Amino acid sequence: MTQTKINRVFGIIPARYGSTRFPGKPLTPILGKPMFWHVFQRARQCPELEQVVLATDSQHIAEAADTHQVPFVMTRPDHPSGTDRVMEAAAKLNLPPDSVVVNIQGDEPALDPAMLAQLVSPFRAADVQVTTLARKISAAEVGNPDLVKVVFAEDGRALYFSRSPIPHPSKEQKINYYGHIGIYAFRMKVLEKFVTLDQSRLEVTERLEQLRLLENNIAIHIVLTNHHTCGVDRPEDIETVSHIIRTNNSATTARKK
Repeated sequence: MTQTKINRVFGIIPARYGSTRFPGKPLTPILGKPMFWHVFQRARQCPELEQVVLATDSQHIAEAADTHQVPFVMTRPDHPSGTDRVMEAAAKLNLPPDSVVVNIQGDEPALDPAMLAQLVSPFRAADVQVTTLARKISAAEVGNPDLVKVVFAEDGRALYFSRSPIPHPSKEQKINYYGHIGIYAFRMKVLEKFVTLDQSRLEVTERLEQLRLLENNIAIHIVLTNHHTCGVDRPEDIETVSHIIRTNNSATTARKK
């Protein structure tokens, strides 16, 4: 496997206003600041990222971003996925053709910046085109459809993602289950190809955009992490992530003393 220097890396946070389950989610206050502000602040702490920008379709979000001094790009409202929105933003920013673009989910306000460093590290290998994160999960977590599961080959190549429990054991046996953390990094040329592809059959069935890549034979490299994050899928998740952020802030303050 040929090793190369990682090219310039840029982070883009898609922030759509019209979420079906949670409208206006990026603006939801968490400890006095909108959710997207927390994601931006965490992401910009990763030294591998040269720039972090919000990509939104909402004037309300844009105005809030301006108020909180978060750089943003306006995008169309009709994108079928967050990755399509990231590509439009990357094009408007005129990012270099050899860059690596990180799609940072806008509903991960408790994101650990170290996870982004792990995500981009495999791009030292010239044949890595797309990366994403996964962590080992317990059997109790497997049945949660909001927690996407992933199975992968020995070399880290993703085989399938599903909201259902995978793999399914044929008998009582100990199995390692892995939960997907929905943060991706793409080489720019792959991101450009992604948006030319129609939504795929399994992507529509599972409501998982990463399956568009697999169905078009574009490999996704899985990076395992021990870091734990907590996405916001529903309003009741706000209390949980607020506790995580408070705990992390207290720990950071204690280390500085």
